[in-house]
This record gives sequence, C-alpha cells and structure tokens, in this order.
Amino acid sequence: MDSTLSSNSYPYPMSASSSAIKTGTRRNFLKKSALAATFPLIVPSSVLGLGGSTAPSNRIVLGGIGLGKRGRKVLSRFLTESDCHFVGIADPQKLRRTHVKNTVDRAYQNRDCASYGDMGDILTRDDIDAVIIATGDRWHTTASIYAARAGKDIYCEKPCAMNIQECRELDEEILKHDRVFQAGTQRRSVPNFMLAADLARSGQLGKLTAVHAGILELQHYLEPLPGEPEPDPAEINWDKWLGPAPWRPYNQKYCEGGWRNHAGLYAGNRLPEWGAHTVDLCQWAAGADGTTPLQFEAEGTTIEGTYANGLKLVMRLSGFKNEGDWIEELGTCPVRFEGEENWVEAGDYERIESSDPQLLAGKITDSLPGTDPANHVRNFLDCIRSRQKTVCNSTVARYGHMASFAAAASWRLARKVTFDPITETFPGDEDANQMINYERRTPYTI
Repeated sequence: MDSTLSSNSYPYPMSASSSAIKTGTRRNFLKKSALAATFPLIVPSSVLGLGGSTAPSNRIVLGGIGLGKRGRKVLSRFLTESDCHFVGIADPQKLRRTHVKNTVDRAYQNRDCASYGDMGDILTRDDIDAVIIATGDRWHTTASIYAARAGKDIYCEKPCAMNIQECRELDEEILKHDRVFQAGTQRRSVPNFMLAADLARSGQLGKLTAVHAGILELQHYLEPLPGEPEPDPAEINWDKWLGPAPWRPYNQKYCEGGWRNHAGLYAGNRLPEWGAHTVDLCQWAAGADGTTPLQFEAEGTTIEGTYANGLKLVMRLSGFKNEGDWIEELGTCPVRFEGEENWVEAGDYERIESSDPQLLAGKITDSLPGTDPANHVRNFLDCIRSRQKTVCNSTVARYGHMASFAAAASWRLARKVTFDPITETFPGDEDANQMINYERRTPYTI
C-alpha cells in the first residue's frame, strides 16, 4: 500500500469496468450476451445448470475479507448454497487466510480459492459480485465503504460501525452506490424472534409499553497491551491489521481476539456487540427502524431509553427470565416485548414463550438457533438477485446501532442524555457529542 496517499485518498481504486456494476451486474451482462448470440452452442449440462445445479454463469461470485471464527461460520452457510461460489480470501494474517483457503478448497474439492494479504486484491477483481466482511470492529464500516465504491454487494458482521458517525457514513455510501447490504444481525431471520416481533408489530400484545433487550455487562476500556516486536509482514501485516484504527504497538494477543474492549479497536464498551442483535430486534418490534429513543438514562447495569411515543426500551443483562411468570431461561440474546394485554419473550435456544400460549399455537413451523446465519445468508443472496433491500439493510443498521451508541454514552457519562435522531447529535451536550466523531488513520480514510 502506498503510504504517501493523501488523507482524502481511496486506497483501493475501482477498476475500469467495476463502475459499470451500478447499472447491471456481471450476471445480467452474461445473460444478455447469451441472448444476443446468433449461433448455437454445445455445452455440458452442468454449465447450463441442469441436474439441479446452478449454471456457473448465473452464480453469485463471492470474496471474503478478514474471516475469523465467526466469519468462517458465516462462510460455511454460503458454501452450502448452490447459486453462489466463493473464490478468494483477503486477510493480513497468513494463518487465517490459509485456514479459509483450505476450508473452501475442501468444500469444492479443488485448489482454486485465491489467497491475498490485502483486501484491494479482492475489491479490484471484476468477477467478484459480493464480499463477506468479518474483520474486527475497527474495519467494518471502512471496508464496507471501500467495497461499495468498488461495486460489490456486502454482508458485514456486527457491530457494523465504531460510532454514530460511522453509522451515518455507512448508510449514505451504501445508498449512494446502490449496493445490497446485509448486516450480520441474523436474528431477524430466525423463526422464534421473527414471530415475537410480528406479535408486537401486529398489535396482538395490545399497545406496546416496553421492549427489553438483553445486553452484556458494560465495561470501561482496557489499558493498551505492552508492545512486542512486530512480526514479518508476510505473516501478519500489523499496519493493515490496524487499518483505520489509531496506531498502537503490536501485541500478538490483539491478533488472537484480544482486541475486544480496547479503545479504537472495539465498538462502544460492549453494548453494541449484543445490542446489534437485541436492540435491533426491539427497534423492529417497536416499528422504529427509522428512528431511535430520544432519551437514555443509565442506572447500574440497566439503561432505559424512551421513544417519542413514550414506549420504553430497556437494555439489561442477558439471561433474564420473565417477571411474574417464571420460565426456564430461553437463551442468550433474549428479548421481551410487553403490551397492555400480553407479553412475549424469545432467546437463542430456539424457544419462545408468551403470557397467552394461544398466540404461539401452530406458529413456529421450523426452528433455528439464534446464532445460525443460514436464513440470513439466503435473504442476502435473494436480494442480490432481486435488488431489493435485505431484512437488515444499512438503514436498519444505522438506527439500531445509533440507539446502542447513544445508550453507551449515557452509561459512560453516568447520567441522562438526550439524542436527536434527525441531526444524529446530543443537542447542547458537548461531552456526549465528543463520542460521535471518528478520525481514520491515513491512508485508510474515506
């Protein structure tokens, strides 16, 4: 990478043909070319997609950026879909990209998966339609913006942003470049959570009074790890690993997952990590995907938000059980929606409970653990073909993430804060507003 790039530079320029992707995908081009042909072709049945297979010319071609443990779980679901094909991985850590290549090559029974140390080698490939981004938090928005500018559709793990500023920048760039974007908040595609949200939105609980989101216990940022000698860049490129994050000395533990809860590397004192799921679901149930609560107040381990209509968003420790009517814990990332007539609660163990069991009778026809992205992956692929918005598109992520960041600001300041979802600021609150902005390290700017 050219370290002389200016602060306004784009490190990964689009190739000459990738700008045309805005008006038509590679697959559409190939279809039109085939229709325009005036001479007969004799091709194998597998190429035509016969026998239950999808023709290679009609497959969505995928690349990966920074696929660690969670990224490989997501990748495993893409590898089971016959209408897509994964062709390359980019990661500044050789061990991780080698792991992904070996996994893909075993799945396809070949040795064709390309391996790169720089995401630019993925983004400038004209044959790649979409990318899976599963780096650490520090890269999510910046890499997604680079991908959008390169004409790629994007499946990005959560939290998708480091702060409120990035929430806005991500959404604006995705819309500007007309990209299909799926935030990896897969519980919107999991049956028991879908049913719970539907019961809330459809009025079957009565007028909603409160929506509850399970969160992790919040923690202040850790002290930086002590510096160690940097490794060979061919093994771990520390500069590219850090990317837009503020510079800090290398420590091996960062690259082994120890970056969590470190300022500049991790989003928002642990709240967005869980809130990207549970606050997101509460936003969905409340019909609030285009807004946020207007006030947030932290007290102990609980943060309460209040929407304009008076509805309460209660963020409290995960693993809670129903008050009044005790039931067995339903799993991690629980949500509870309370109306004037009934309540419903769901969690990751494929379970759902309600104060009125009749609301649930015959409603769940299949099940899926809350951590499984299978249906979410399918929604993304379908939307790439239809060019429709995904269930967790960039605008959905924008407001759900902002609610989590605003709540974290209340906790960090240990007082009530007022947030304006239109200006995306804390009016008249200098201390809270200092938490909004983000300055990327050169040359990893947008």
